[in-house]
Amino acid sequence: MNTTTQFKIDGMTCASCVGRVENALLKVVGVTNATVNLATDTATVQGTASHSELITAVIEAGYQVPVKVKQFGIGKMSCSSCVKRVEQALLKVTGMVSASVNLATEQVQVRTLSFVTDEQLAQAVTQAGYLFIPLNNDSVIQKTNKHQPFYTKAWWPVLGAGLLTLPLVLPMFGMLFAQQWMLPPVWQWLLATPVQFYFGARFYRAGWGALKAGMGNMDLLVSIGTSAAFGLSLYLWWSFDSAHGMPHLYFESSSAVITLVLLGKYLEHKAKRRTTDALRALENLKPVEATVQRLGKWQKVAASSVQSGEKVKVIPGESVPVDGEVLQGQSHLDEALISGESIPLSKKEGDIVTGGSLNLDGILEIRATNVGTESTLSKIIELVEQAQGAKAPVQAIVDKVSSIFIPVVLLVALTTLLVTGLAFDDWTNGILNAVAVLVIACPCALGLATPAAIMAGTGTAARLGVLVKDAVALEQAKEINLVVFDKTGTLTQGKPVVNKMTVISGSEEAVLQLAYSLQINSEHPLGKAVVEKALTKGTQPIPVDEFQVVAGYGVKGNIADKLVLMGSSHWMQELGVKLPTDQIEILGASVSWLASQQQDQITLLGLFCFSDKLKSDALQAVKLLQQQGIKVAMLTGDNQASATSVATELQLDDFKAEVLPADKAKYIMEYQAQGYQVAMVGDGINDAPALAQADLGMAMASGTDVAVSAASFTLMRSKPSLVPTALIIARMTYRKIQQNLFWAFIFNAVGIPLAAFGYLDPIIAGAAMAFSSLFVVSNALLLQRWTLKEK
Repeated sequence: MNTTTQFKIDGMTCASCVGRVENALLKVVGVTNATVNLATDTATVQGTASHSELITAVIEAGYQVPVKVKQFGIGKMSCSSCVKRVEQALLKVTGMVSASVNLATEQVQVRTLSFVTDEQLAQAVTQAGYLFIPLNNDSVIQKTNKHQPFYTKAWWPVLGAGLLTLPLVLPMFGMLFAQQWMLPPVWQWLLATPVQFYFGARFYRAGWGALKAGMGNMDLLVSIGTSAAFGLSLYLWWSFDSAHGMPHLYFESSSAVITLVLLGKYLEHKAKRRTTDALRALENLKPVEATVQRLGKWQKVAASSVQSGEKVKVIPGESVPVDGEVLQGQSHLDEALISGESIPLSKKEGDIVTGGSLNLDGILEIRATNVGTESTLSKIIELVEQAQGAKAPVQAIVDKVSSIFIPVVLLVALTTLLVTGLAFDDWTNGILNAVAVLVIACPCALGLATPAAIMAGTGTAARLGVLVKDAVALEQAKEINLVVFDKTGTLTQGKPVVNKMTVISGSEEAVLQLAYSLQINSEHPLGKAVVEKALTKGTQPIPVDEFQVVAGYGVKGNIADKLVLMGSSHWMQELGVKLPTDQIEILGASVSWLASQQQDQITLLGLFCFSDKLKSDALQAVKLLQQQGIKVAMLTGDNQASATSVATELQLDDFKAEVLPADKAKYIMEYQAQGYQVAMVGDGINDAPALAQADLGMAMASGTDVAVSAASFTLMRSKPSLVPTALIIARMTYRKIQQNLFWAFIFNAVGIPLAAFGYLDPIIAGAAMAFSSLFVVSNALLLQRWTLKEK
């Protein structure tokens, strides 16, 4: 059906852009007409193409479409067929780009065009027969737990169904000892009816909803199967001649299946809650109250109401309510749940503190910087939620199987009934065998196999200080066979100190003053080292005009009518300066030259040599990676001597020195051309292109926001040893996905034929189905037992 879609396009500047976008849209299969308005930056498209295809065409043409990303909870889902049904319902909403439902978290992540409202999404979900749970200010995890079907919220339905079913099942055990404990038919009926139609009512409701939507799900299979067993019992009871004793009824089969499914779902829900323990622990870190100075006095307010710039007081035992800078006081903060750092960190005036940290001893007064959704804790929670709600690429195969699974199962059950009844004239066993097929085939385990492993894996990673951007990153990580490290701030402490200053022209005081005046405006670690040295000497800065950072080279600016430059040997050589190499006396030191330029004449003024210690776990990280069969390399902008010194200490035979920021990405491309799957580890702005180019980007959270945003993995602690940890977790998670999918398929591949040929009683089938779901979740939870063994 032809539809008309209108959406915004960013990045168009002229009429040629209009033509390029229109041509790109008209090439999409199904588009009959496309018109772009430059004045309003909108495109109007007619045809049958999906919004995802239209947006892909615009992006490939070099432009952007503003897309909103939303998350909300879905209630009343039971199996992988429900996932497919919700996704299909949402994708029918005009303006929907993509929808990804996670059965394990009962949540959905959607990407929509800007005009799509929550009301439209809610209507689509509700009409599909499920519950729409908006986020508001709560986590999806917390809110979905409040809106689950009754069998996952409480134990009493399981107990009630179990108590009524027990008298029906016990006679089966009595038969093993030649005991006749069978209840009269009327008592069997009285016990089975409430189990079937009260405790089992949710299966009928959900199954009917699926039927109306033209789809099948677990509830439909259970309701059809148990109704068949219950109905068969009624028929046999009604048609049996009481003069011939007591009829053999099957009320125990229908009741036992419902009870076992309820029990399995209850245990499964309890197990699934454990997969979100890491996220729940982060949510619980959010302080409810804060002590803020307002109107000249301290007062308790809601933590969510704190504004940026306000002064906040934190006493011992309280959690820091917001990100901020310490204005007064000294204390130790426990940041274990945020960064994975087990040792409390000392904080004093001028230090940065993170919201959610626990204040252990002193009183701190801080100035709020990042509040609300901009706080570090909120961003961490958002990242973890997104990662746990995302689908791994392998899930696409499962989704395809699930879409045809229920119809195939119904066909197998019908065939089993007809073949057994017609060929063997045994309609009773035909019905029972068909019931067993329907029950054993419920695709719960299949739907939980992948998301349960991803949730457990990303949760374990978060607990150890590694944030995973999405499930695709996990799959990429398992293929990595080369890790490339940046040096400064990644392998080294990133806190260099000036250990030698050589004056070439002028006095020591003048050289240090000029260097200080330039570097006071710089964020580079070497610049900060110069500032630290100048402060210890009591040096006063001179005003600098037209200060400029020359990426990869150094800094420059006008001081007292002279252009002053400070930077690398490579830069000086490019400028035509002949360097007195005999002045470099410190082997392996990073160096920076200070020079002045008047007209075309450049005069060297001094040489600064810096030393930067390796991080304590850098060598351990390299050895752990090499033990995993992963090659390790290093890229740095530092000079050859400094790079060689670090590479020797870390036993690296592959390293590149004096690499410009733009060239780091080129080196990554060269490694990829050699067949390597490359992970890049960095922390600075200059690492962002390489992080984006690599197959897997891993950024230190202590680095810049640009680097973190370009990476697929964020290391919350500035420790290189987290790199092998992250890769190990990724491989373990993917292995769990493979194991879960194998067992989920095996349960059905073995169980369905056994049930069809009469070798599987419906009660055993129900127990096996419940066990399969519990098995894949429990198998995934084994990931949470893994801990980092630091040496």
